[in-house]
Amino acid sequence: MGPGSGPACDLTLNSILPPALREKYQHPAVIRKVLAESRTIAIVGLSTDRQKASHFVATYLQYAGYRIIPVHPHAKEILGERAYPDLRSIPERVDVVDVFRPAHECPEYARQAVEIGAKTLWLQLRIVSLEAAQIAEAGGLQVVMDRCLKMEHGRYNGSMHWVGMNTGIITARRARRWF
Repeated sequence: MGPGSGPACDLTLNSILPPALREKYQHPAVIRKVLAESRTIAIVGLSTDRQKASHFVATYLQYAGYRIIPVHPHAKEILGERAYPDLRSIPERVDVVDVFRPAHECPEYARQAVEIGAKTLWLQLRIVSLEAAQIAEAGGLQVVMDRCLKMEHGRYNGSMHWVGMNTGIITARRARRWF
């Protein structure tokens, strides 16, 4: 935590992973690479409820220029995009599978992510599944765990400090976009 920042605004305090696993599954270089190289994000558990975190994150990412593919077993359309009941049903290439489901469901989504040839499995903030990570890594995917895709995008595109968050990036220079 930097000088002057409060505990609620320090991003490192939001993780439930121990330090050794943070280094492996939350490495800044991996996160930057994923954000820079990805264009299509399938969001598993994207809610139709506008007040849910998954909907808010998807709206933000869509506004930031990412193509969002909703994965929801009952919805036909979310955010103007056709929804699919599972990852296997998506007819196009997916770069990131972003999961907003409980940890015990994540291994199945990791298997599906490997099957469809996704590049990254991203488990949202407070979602930790080492089994899912092992499945994804064995299938050649990068894994980010216990991190919010929206928060990481804001951290590295230079906009998160505007709302008082300690991004861990100290500079006197104007924000530089990483992607």
